[in-house]
Amino acid sequence: MHFRVKVCVSMLAIALLFGVAVTPARAQDKQHVVSLSDLTKDAARPAQTRQSNEEAVRSLLSSDQAHKALKSANLDYQKVDKAIGQLSDEDLAKLAERSRQAQSDFAAGRISDRDLLWIILIALAIVVLALALR
Repeated sequence: MHFRVKVCVSMLAIALLFGVAVTPARAQDKQHVVSLSDLTKDAARPAQTRQSNEEAVRSLLSSDQAHKALKSANLDYQKVDKAIGQLSDEDLAKLAERSRQAQSDFAAGRISDRDLLWIILIALAIVVLALALR
């Protein structure tokens, strides 16, 4: 009788181990609602957006008109460039949109050099104010 109990317990343990080992494999075979590649893309999107916005602002501020505006305001480009990286995502997005619009208008001939210079001065003021308020 004692031998039968040991055999039953052993068989039950083997059945449980076999069942547990197979169950996770079956669960992994199912397709998830969101794939890992989609999650990775979604996680990278804010960083890509921020980088794109920084490039737009830096592109405007690296123009000849911007360098003239920086000199007239007695500001160092390196400090302004560093300040751009410290802006909040929201402030940077607004400034990038204005920068893209100004460059588009200037390229289309809708604004003059003088108007672009004013826009750059205003953008610089926003950067300086955003940093001063932190």
